[in-house]
Amino acid sequence: MARQLVLGGIAEQGRLDDAALTHQDCLRLRHDPGAAHSRPAHAHMCARLAADGNPVQADTVGTGSTCVEFTYRRMPSVGAMTAEVFDNRLRIAVVIGSVRRPRMAEPLAAWLERELGAAHWLDLDVIDLASVSLPMHATQAGGAAASPIAHRLADADGFVFLTPEYNHSFPAPVKNVIDWHMTEWAYKPVAFVGYGGSGGIRAIEQLRAVFPELRATTVRESVLLPMPWEHLDADGRFVPPPGADQALHATMRELRAWAQALRSLRAADPAGRT
Repeated sequence: MARQLVLGGIAEQGRLDDAALTHQDCLRLRHDPGAAHSRPAHAHMCARLAADGNPVQADTVGTGSTCVEFTYRRMPSVGAMTAEVFDNRLRIAVVIGSVRRPRMAEPLAAWLERELGAAHWLDLDVIDLASVSLPMHATQAGGAAASPIAHRLADADGFVFLTPEYNHSFPAPVKNVIDWHMTEWAYKPVAFVGYGGSGGIRAIEQLRAVFPELRATTVRESVLLPMPWEHLDADGRFVPPPGADQALHATMRELRAWAQALRSLRAADPAGRT
């Protein structure tokens, strides 16, 4: 059983040192958000547990009006990590659907990279369709072997499409990249970040009808960014409006859950992808 300490005062800081130096697999501590030393104590805890060179995982396991509770676990050193530990990370491909110049996608993609790059559970691969050669005349039934990004799509555990809405639909390059490939999408989740006058909702809803034909599943949550050009600062950097960050995090939580669940289905290969 994990021991519990309530952190917050200088006296408890000394008890924290003693607790951190014990060789426990798990230690649970309750941090009082109102205490002056609570946040430094949390940082100190992570540092002390990692002093032996092993990384530390700190999970929020409970919240309340008077405390936030964390569980600290010693994780295996990098040299001792098994393939199973590494497999818990997911490779997520962000597909930028606009190829216009100039384009609103630039600051939005930068925002996504900042937000998603901070997530500990994923490896990010940004695929910009503006820099990928996929001639429409070269599409083939069942997918085209000549695709320069087929291996990147195949390696992904899930996808985030950043798509604008043009004339009440998604842009042609998005449909083109979908049609260029087939097995690369199978049994993987797809999430959407839409933008435009109405937040890209019509583009997203139409894409929801396309991906099931490729045996992909679309997550229910999505991010809608109405008139994002009104949310740029003086340097052209996107400043997300209220609710945008929360919508992105909710979308990614659902994408992560589906990506993990579908891994076993892909391994069984019921569609004969390999």
